[in-house]
Amino acid sequence: MNRCVDGSAGRTSRRRFLSSSSLALVGAAAFRGRAEASVAANETIGVAAIGVGHRASLLLDQLPPTARIIALADCNLPRAEQYKATRGGSWDVCADYRRVLDRPDVDAVIVGVGDFQRVLPCIHACRAGKDVYAEKPLTLYVQEGRVLVDAVRKHGRVLQVGTQQRSMAINRLACEFVRSGGLGRLLEVRAVNYDQSAPSPVPYPAGEPVPTGLDWSTWLNQAAERPYHSSWMTWMSWRDFGGGQITNWGAHGLDQLQWALGADATGPVALAPLADGPAGAVAMRYADGVEVKLVLDKGPMGGAVFVGEKGKLEINRNKIASNPPEIAAAILAEIDAAAEEKEWSDETALWQARAHLQNWLDCIRSRERPVADVEIGHRSATVCHLVGITRQLDRPLAWDPAAERFESDAEADALLVRERRPGFELPEA
Repeated sequence: MNRCVDGSAGRTSRRRFLSSSSLALVGAAAFRGRAEASVAANETIGVAAIGVGHRASLLLDQLPPTARIIALADCNLPRAEQYKATRGGSWDVCADYRRVLDRPDVDAVIVGVGDFQRVLPCIHACRAGKDVYAEKPLTLYVQEGRVLVDAVRKHGRVLQVGTQQRSMAINRLACEFVRSGGLGRLLEVRAVNYDQSAPSPVPYPAGEPVPTGLDWSTWLNQAAERPYHSSWMTWMSWRDFGGGQITNWGAHGLDQLQWALGADATGPVALAPLADGPAGAVAMRYADGVEVKLVLDKGPMGGAVFVGEKGKLEINRNKIASNPPEIAAAILAEIDAAAEEKEWSDETALWQARAHLQNWLDCIRSRERPVADVEIGHRSATVCHLVGITRQLDRPLAWDPAAERFESDAEADALLVRERRPGFELPEA
């Protein structure tokens, strides 16, 4: 069931990036009227891709028939060309994503670039009047998430975050069950102790020849200038580019935790390390007193274990288990569980997002908020970032989720923001 949440080609210099970005946005404004209007029910939605890597390719392959691909953009141009060739497409392909934002036949964009590259094109898309499907984790650091939320709201856009478990019926029902008190008073929540990325090596590795077709400066995006080296392509391992598994799988698992706790618009109020080290266990406490501990070595990578007065429920990707077993049985009785499990039964299917994409397309027409709205994605990513900051500082922290800052802690607040490379600053919403 598709549901919407109620509305209640070449190297680019930094100077050229700034000037051409402004021109692109001015040009896109001429076509904004069509994008701002709801797409007619019988009209196919024109979609462009920004970034055509592995995950983005899977999304494009799963795009429902109510949408069609118009163009592809990737600063690693051969990657987009390869996707076009292997799929037999006739789409326009370019290196500069701002060119696809200029097109009046593009209603929406799928932003499948890396964590450190994601927010800037999302904001530019909003300003150009395009709706957005953005992969997870939504942000590299906390402050850029709030800027993106503000841009989405200011320009009236629909932004769906790629946490596809929000479109899985089993996950929805299980989180509703916990949230509505089905387990009674929650005694404890246990989650996987996801590891995180490492600081970049100092000094940087010696440079290598830049691969043909890769715009290295654009690829670096906000990260500090450095020579190309193939090791940076494993970017999730490095703090300059990503958070490691705490923001990769954690963006799914901690998102389910937030959902089940009814914390989509907030977050924990206190965090503390339980063990030293970059992958040390961390405890969190929410305002209602619920304790969350990231302590599991093995467990539900896409969820958490909820322990309440009436029993225990483990939520994972399209899968639940309970003690007593009657709890899970009662939840699954509300749907055709066999059909749901079959739909997501194999390893390939687990990465499907067709239903999640359909929800996005439905909301583009209705102008309602999608099931993984930008605020939800920002708040879930924030929890991941807070865990990383707690490990980095290795001391207890008090967090104000309303103000989105730490309480009387300038050292911790400084980690909510990152210095961005000139030419890749965040614009005003």
